Amino acid sequence: MGEIISKEELNRLMELSGEARGISLKGELDFILSDQGKDGVEKIEKLTSDLGHPIKYEKIKTMDFYPLGLEGIILLGARRILGYNDEKFQEMGKFESKTSIIVKLFMKYFYSVEKLIKKVSEMWGKSCTVGEFKIIEHSKEKSFAILRLEKFELVPGHCQNLRGYLSGVVQMVVGSSVVCEETKCTFRGDEYHEFLVKW
Repeated sequence: MGEIISKEELNRLMELSGEARGISLKGELDFILSDQGKDGVEKIEKLTSDLGHPIKYEKIKTMDFYPLGLEGIILLGARRILGYNDEKFQEMGKFESKTSIIVKLFMKYFYSVEKLIKKVSEMWGKSCTVGEFKIIEHSKEKSFAILRLEKFELVPGHCQNLRGYLSGVVQMVVGSSVVCEETKCTFRGDEYHEFLVKW
């Protein structure tokens, strides 16, 4: 099963600087558990063990920090073992937005989209030690925001996860349908990730 992720991919992931809070890893595995059952989680656990970086779902501490590469392994495993596509990763992100401790901690600020947008950078900083989330443009009248994530690259599934997460958080505030598009992506040759959120 170790061949699901090549040695080169593994080395790249585990050499990434930065850490992610356990809530990110656990949130992804929580989704896999709800979507695939215990068997799905066990497949990811086996992959991490086979690769020499074992993760045990039950032992993840939500507020502890873990190497960022472990999150990449989970997402690559979800794509290559469980068959997750872009839509499924977006679904995962929306699921995480509803269950995240980080979102719950900031919920008191979310009485307007404007307040939420201003807290995006701070929320990112609470969950990941690398990367900078910036507000590029925002219009209350036109109901959109452009958000940029700089100095961060993990795996393509993470971009889709973020699309779902951002749309899920904004939807909680506006109470109506939200669309999030990734307009720029490092995996398409851009210098950063950029998201257009419309509500």
